[in-house]
Amino acid sequence: MKHSGMFFAVALWIAACCWTSCDSGEDPVLPPADPAATSLKDASPYPFGAALSISRMKNSNVYLTTVEGEFSSVTAENAMKMIQLAPSAKDQYTWADADYLVSFAQVNNMRIHGHCLVWHSSLPGWVNSYSGSKEEWKTLLRNYITTVVSRYRGQIASWDVVNEILTDEGVPRSTVWLQKIGWEYVALAFEAAHEADPDAILFYNEYGQEYSSVKLNAVNDTVRNLISRGVPIHGIGLQMHTNIDQTAVNMATAVSETVKTGLKIHISELDVALNRDKKADYTVNAADLNTQKSRYRSVAAAMARVPAAQNWGITVWGVGDTDSWLKDSPDYPLLFDSHYQRKSCYDGLLEGFVVK
Repeated sequence: MKHSGMFFAVALWIAACCWTSCDSGEDPVLPPADPAATSLKDASPYPFGAALSISRMKNSNVYLTTVEGEFSSVTAENAMKMIQLAPSAKDQYTWADADYLVSFAQVNNMRIHGHCLVWHSSLPGWVNSYSGSKEEWKTLLRNYITTVVSRYRGQIASWDVVNEILTDEGVPRSTVWLQKIGWEYVALAFEAAHEADPDAILFYNEYGQEYSSVKLNAVNDTVRNLISRGVPIHGIGLQMHTNIDQTAVNMATAVSETVKTGLKIHISELDVALNRDKKADYTVNAADLNTQKSRYRSVAAAMARVPAAQNWGITVWGVGDTDSWLKDSPDYPLLFDSHYQRKSCYDGLLEGFVVK
């Protein structure tokens, strides 16, 4: 999870690593939001979801009520990561929190997006200390993916199969999986997930496409290479952890260039931070809130232009500002405040939904 940089000057910086701002980055004047819309799930033309905390679901009625009323899709913020599902030892699983989320989503007729099967972070200690041959490491990874995906076969619609496999420079990240298996671990992961649930939509999830041309091109080239080799990959997740200094042009370009791969597109971890300089004494102000509203509108507008067959929707990374992984900055990056009241950026989404 990273923060956004600046946008490139198109004519001069095509090959540059990071983009710098080339204009105001704003969308044109948009039609007003639907005044009859009562929730995000009713107003959105595509699935709209949130990453959820199991603890807050169990302990906060207002949190749970907000989730039930606003979202049509859910992602586990942490409950389906390896350190949560297999914390203690190989082949020993802890399913309670993941099962809780799946049951909740089914009762409320919500889509479930699984996050995530393979990542360099959130690994249990036994993985980092595991010793074995390359074949034993491949078996370990394949068995883990098969066990998890098989358990939820037919229940979880889509998975982030691999997460953050490239560096900011667009080269393979030196993870334990790369070190012990080699780059073939990526194809292995998709193949194992597909065999375990042939109907699940399988994503490669990554950060940085909206602020780095190098990263955007590297992700899309990686995906095209996987497709050419027959690897069962169906979608690309753009995390879109960004801030108010980002531009609409950056975000729209990241989406439109990714659409060219022909795969499904998921804005998978959206938030828009106000406190981009990480100042301890930052005070929320009207100007920054208005810019935040515009950035949310821009993302929704970019996704509104994605062909329906490729549009997997938007997921925000949390519900209220208190829940955010950025809450210690503080950054106030989400759609609802600490009391789960709608912020102005909520209206920005409603405006973006109706772009043609």
